[in-house]
Amino acid sequence: MQLLSVQNLCKNYDKFRLKDVSFSLDAGYIMGFIGPNGAGKTTTLKAMMGLVKKDGGRVFVMGRDFDEHEMDLKQHIGFSLGGVDYYAKIPLRRITSVVRRFYASWDDEAYRRYIRRFELDEDKRPTELSGGMRVKYALALALSHNARLLLLAEPTSGLDPVARDDLLELFQELIEDGERSILFSTHITSDLEKCADYITYIENGRIVESRARDELLAAYRVVKGTPEQYSAVSPRLISAKKHAFGFTGLMRTEDVRPEDGLAAEAPALEDIMIYHARKENGNEEPAV
Repeated sequence: MQLLSVQNLCKNYDKFRLKDVSFSLDAGYIMGFIGPNGAGKTTTLKAMMGLVKKDGGRVFVMGRDFDEHEMDLKQHIGFSLGGVDYYAKIPLRRITSVVRRFYASWDDEAYRRYIRRFELDEDKRPTELSGGMRVKYALALALSHNARLLLLAEPTSGLDPVARDDLLELFQELIEDGERSILFSTHITSDLEKCADYITYIENGRIVESRARDELLAAYRVVKGTPEQYSAVSPRLISAKKHAFGFTGLMRTEDVRPEDGLAAEAPALEDIMIYHARKENGNEEPAV
């Protein structure tokens, strides 16, 4: 079942535009949403949830138009833009008592389980928590009303490596029954290499790639060569970094030719992000 479908989503600001953003996510999978700062990740999430008015496009959740069924569909969505910044000086238990009233399917047992797992003290106020602990509390709220779809902005931001690994394990547990899906944005691409089934990459307000993670990684190669080789292959490079001994760049796998004599290796997600960003910025010169 397709849990989420975003179709030609547009949002216009004076100096930025979301341009026909489209992607979809089936039940039982995790999608990583990546892109540089200012690429449009948070704007996309806000427009999807009606937090900013979109200028075009449609969003379907569980096969239903979000605009037409917003109040009902929000009962099935766990949404977090990061840590809890509202009610900053009120104890967590009082914040929870307010939030729970909005959800008919609030599961107090699940909430207590996440509070214990995240080692949260409900007598503390958001101002007394670290950034990572505020993120954990926001997640505890998002996970406690049996949501089918989780939309999360930078959920691993501010967490130490152990806490991040625990959270990624939790994400995988949540989708095991094939009923839930998770879409989360992040700058920590190594997290996605551990848990994401799909990757959607946004750059300058438009979708560059949206496909299975392994398929995306297989579609590119990091290539290395000499200055002489660069001139011959440069038209096929996404972008490149030049140095005294030659260059390192990104190329689509289908464009790598044995006769070029280049060294080629599989990229990391970070490589794909970096080289696409360099192309957008028109930067192919090395940093000294």
